[in-house]
Amino acid sequence: MKNTLLLGAHMSIEGGLHRALERGHSIGCTTIQIFTRNNTRWAARDLLDEEIRQFQRTLTQHSIRPVFAHCSYLINLAAGNEFYEKSIAALITEVLRADSLGLPFVVLHPGAHMGKGEDEGLIRVVAAINQVIDATSKAKCKIVIENTAGQGSCVGCKFEHLAYLWTHVNDQNKLGFCIDTCHLFAAGYDIRTEKTYAHTFKSLLNHVPLSSIFAFHLNDSKKELGSRVDRHEHIGKGRIGKMAFRCLLNDSRFVSVPKVLETPKGKDLAEDVINLKCLRRMVKKA
Repeated sequence: MKNTLLLGAHMSIEGGLHRALERGHSIGCTTIQIFTRNNTRWAARDLLDEEIRQFQRTLTQHSIRPVFAHCSYLINLAAGNEFYEKSIAALITEVLRADSLGLPFVVLHPGAHMGKGEDEGLIRVVAAINQVIDATSKAKCKIVIENTAGQGSCVGCKFEHLAYLWTHVNDQNKLGFCIDTCHLFAAGYDIRTEKTYAHTFKSLLNHVPLSSIFAFHLNDSKKELGSRVDRHEHIGKGRIGKMAFRCLLNDSRFVSVPKVLETPKGKDLAEDVINLKCLRRMVKKA
């Protein structure tokens, strides 16, 4: 199990996309998540051919697989406002950028309904994803929906929401899910003990198939169970505690699913090193 553990962190692309790979390699990551663009702006210039070649050369040099992307936080597919069409266009760009880099999927927050109601929000998300899948039909890159904490009017915080998206998107081959432990806990799903972990994941897999789980975000939570507040904390330092992560890391169903940190950190990656060391110690020896 040790040799197949896909464990890493979100890495900065400051200085170039390939630098994220170098940063991840420097601390022993076997998988990483990146942004392929500035995640706080709508506009994004096209990737240069040399940038793509440099990224792929560096990827070949380091045994980090898979590398996957996270979409811009500005995208909101659940809202019925002026940003809806803009969000669809932005997601198309995200998929095509990731595909040009050879990334297998992009992680997406589904969005907030902004007072329109959960049902209306989910209908809009499905319609938008179907439109994006049609517009990027030649791309191999998939769209992976991240569960949310339910902060504000965000959809995606209930397993029923994920099930709705799974059953209503036209092409399930282009869709998957990323499960964030902090969001799971903040949304009210307890994972702090072996018993509650087993119950929560049994429920999850009753709503979506195991094969649809493409990634995990490993984050402890600053806030309590059911707070619906999205605040990440270092592993074992928050309200979740270590047992949930020990259960997940040793769950044979998810051994081949990449798991990345999104915990607070500085530029020197010291916090990532500490968190990764903590997680690796939890893995049972074969």
